[in-house]
Amino acid sequence: MALLTVAGLRIAFSHRGGSTEVVRGVEFAVEPGETVGLVGESGSGKSLACRSIIRLMPAHATMTASKVEFDGRDVLAMSAKELRDHRAHSVGMIFQDPYSCFDPTMRIGEQVAETLRVNAGLEGDAAKARALELLESVDIASPEQRFRAYPHELSGGMRQRVMIAIAISASPKLLIADEPTTALDVTTQAQILGLIEQRRRESGMAVLLVSHDFGVIAQACDRVVVMYGGYVVEAGPVAEVCARPQHPYTRGLLSSIPSLESAGRRVRRAGIPGQPPNPADLVAGCPFADRCAQVRPACRELHVALEGVGDGHVTACPYVRDGVPVTNAGGSR
Repeated sequence: MALLTVAGLRIAFSHRGGSTEVVRGVEFAVEPGETVGLVGESGSGKSLACRSIIRLMPAHATMTASKVEFDGRDVLAMSAKELRDHRAHSVGMIFQDPYSCFDPTMRIGEQVAETLRVNAGLEGDAAKARALELLESVDIASPEQRFRAYPHELSGGMRQRVMIAIAISASPKLLIADEPTTALDVTTQAQILGLIEQRRRESGMAVLLVSHDFGVIAQACDRVVVMYGGYVVEAGPVAEVCARPQHPYTRGLLSSIPSLESAGRRVRRAGIPGQPPNPADLVAGCPFADRCAQVRPACRELHVALEGVGDGHVTACPYVRDGVPVTNAGGSR
């Protein structure tokens, strides 16, 4: 049985003119112990989809779903007390900007210890000892010294390690990592990804990794869910999707990844022309139609739905297979 199942997820933001849907019928699952990646450009709905798992929504957002089930429990039906326990013990989360998650007036050790006091009931020396143990477990050198430091005294990579320590402090069954390597240099990115993978192997927890970088997803994940314009447009095993991408957007993302062959040479990557859509402007049809080189009239009328194209591999494009337009495809769907 899947550890996490999300189906029919919709999230809308209210505003003076009404409301705008930014996540549209998203579905995905995470099995125990596996790493699943959510990939897409900024504004695709990745982070919001992840936050639905712990119901951490902005005040002006409304969320509906046919299912958000975690370890056999209905997340949407949880009481306030059950939800606090769910966030504290079942799911850990690493946020995109670790600095904004820390109190700049409190020492790092105090903030780790406070989490242990609230979530594990540890006090005094016991909380400090466990906090030092956690800092050491995420490869922080001189944990006693870092324990007394303030957030601004640590590097970006070091702050991210502290966030990981806090997120895994309650031994969660699922770790959500929301763009954990953003703004870090390549070497530090690799270290952070390696640390998350090491913790996953040691504890058996599952990981949901959010990124706009397909290279990161290909390196770290077992399966990938590709999002665009609030929709899931492709999903499947990472190796299969990378080898046989079936949606033009997925191919665009993959073509933008630098290769070893281009290292040291001035090679311009293809990229994707145009800009991601404004959610308020999406009315019907494929959300990628305006940027797709293989668009056809029917694309602007179809109902976005996932179709199977292989073992566990699905796509929302019915008109292109293996990069070649399907000539016998029907009309609008």
